[in-house]
Amino acid sequence: MQTAEADTHTFGGLLRTWRQRRRVSQLDLSLDAEISSRHLSFLETGRARPSRDMVLRLAEQLDLPLRDRNALLLAAGYAPVYPERPLADPLLGPVRDLVERVLKGHEPLPALAIDRHWTLVAANAAVAPLLAGCAPALLEPPVNVLRLSLHPDGLSGRIVNLPEWREHLLERLRRQAAHSGDPALSTLMAELMGYPAPATDRRHAATELTEVAIPFRIATEGSVLSFLSTSMVFGTPRDVTVAELAIEAFWPADDTTAAAFKR
Repeated sequence: MQTAEADTHTFGGLLRTWRQRRRVSQLDLSLDAEISSRHLSFLETGRARPSRDMVLRLAEQLDLPLRDRNALLLAAGYAPVYPERPLADPLLGPVRDLVERVLKGHEPLPALAIDRHWTLVAANAAVAPLLAGCAPALLEPPVNVLRLSLHPDGLSGRIVNLPEWREHLLERLRRQAAHSGDPALSTLMAELMGYPAPATDRRHAATELTEVAIPFRIATEGSVLSFLSTSMVFGTPRDVTVAELAIEAFWPADDTTAAAFKR
């Protein structure tokens, strides 16, 4: 008898795992994919073999990341259709140029690019000054942005609203891990949850701003800077690496921060 873990190496097992992860019933998925629930059941149990188009249709309906669409194709006996090139590949030159232009264009405000595991890919010149005082080991490549933010030897000691910011980051990572099923993200979550949890500071209770979005508030030598963050991804990726890139840009959340960067 196959174990559940072993079954995830078959097309049917992978399909069932993703369907359950998305909390979609066989009936709902069959309706969305315009196939019979009986045929879908046969696909999951291995009694029927899917066509290549069927694999891609089911992957689309389940909103699988490109990396996992390739894995589903391989499990069904088909070649992957989405290339995965290293970011240094010459074909990704326009992507690298675009990332650099966006980061540079956002100066003097901080912005950085990360991959699917929150590894720092690139950053503009405004990021480095904010990292003053972080342990050198945390700044050695590959730099994990979440580890750098929440580690006791990283930025956490200077994040004024650490309880709220920590909760925001962990919830975002939790959703990402659940959506992608990536075990590396679950491992990272366990590591971050193991860091000392800060006590809630009543001095930083909810304000009009925090009712809208959680700011990133960091103490510097001159003042406390407050930012709102936005995330940008490529809208029509066909390459796995490109699909997993994100640009995190920070904007002034108050007049003090805006004035500081104008100077």
